[in-house]
Amino acid sequence: MKPVSPFLELESTPRVDVSVDGEMFSLPAGANLAAALLASGIETFRATPVSGAPRGPFCMMGACFDCLVEIDGATRQACMVEVEDGLAITRPRLDEALT
Repeated sequence: MKPVSPFLELESTPRVDVSVDGEMFSLPAGANLAAALLASGIETFRATPVSGAPRGPFCMMGACFDCLVEIDGATRQACMVEVEDGLAITRPRLDEALT
């Protein structure tokens, strides 16, 4: 079930399946990954290494690194990635951010 999100989704775009921490999501193909995850209700993307504080997209242009996620085993900025079918996304250090 999709959580409540203050962000709007584009409904007319074809959807593809991606995995986020093992949970399947149907996201718009070719969309900005950070924006698509925000629209799906995912607001915390990682935790800071020092304090464990939750972080999410901030600049949406690749300058701040707050949207870092692991995609298929490689650390990437979600705001710099397009949604593709079959992406396997893991949110690093998230267990520390949510406790």
